[in-house]
Amino acid sequence: MKVINLSEHNSVLNQFLREIRDVDIQKDPLRFRRNIERIGEVMAIEVSKTLDYQPTEVQTPLAKATVNTISDQLVLATILRAGMPLHQGFLQIFDRAENAFLSAYRRENGEGELEIVAEYMAAPAIEGKTLIVVDPMLATGMSMEVGYLALLRHGMPKHTHLCCTIGTPQAIECLRKSLNDSDDVTVWCAAIDPILNEKKYIVPGLGDAGDLCYGTKIHLSDRK
Repeated sequence: MKVINLSEHNSVLNQFLREIRDVDIQKDPLRFRRNIERIGEVMAIEVSKTLDYQPTEVQTPLAKATVNTISDQLVLATILRAGMPLHQGFLQIFDRAENAFLSAYRRENGEGELEIVAEYMAAPAIEGKTLIVVDPMLATGMSMEVGYLALLRHGMPKHTHLCCTIGTPQAIECLRKSLNDSDDVTVWCAAIDPILNEKKYIVPGLGDAGDLCYGTKIHLSDRK
């Protein structure tokens, strides 16, 4: 399994990362969502450099030209709800991709431990295609793992790209073990932060990406 940390290289991506971390800029949900989209756009272009291409001929007003275009069949998948802006950023670059959507949420199992529950999925066949799964926060790796394994019910992809805004070494190690360090999987992180706190949030991270995008939510335990 190959791991790529895009923040190790200077690019405009780091400007967008700085802004989504900034507690003052986070007060503007529109700008926060747009910056997540921009990160998705930059990351999608980086992913595009690894895909397969074939020459295609196009007729211009003056003559024919040959252009190398993507030959991979792409499936772009996201984990609801926080993944939507990142998904949109990817979709703006890979505008011909098929799309898949999964729900996954954290739930305490009664013993003080978290488990990931997946209840909904809409996806095309992915057999032999290139699968791109996006989720902004790769904290424990459990949501990405559950989502990826659920998608495998629709076939085995040629290659899988697991893409996040911020990841952790713990999550990457979790995925490496659960996916048997597969050569057919690449993990892309805009940044990798060092630790998780006691609530399994990334530190320094940026907070709850879903809440920052769409507002706070009611937890089942909060309902009377």
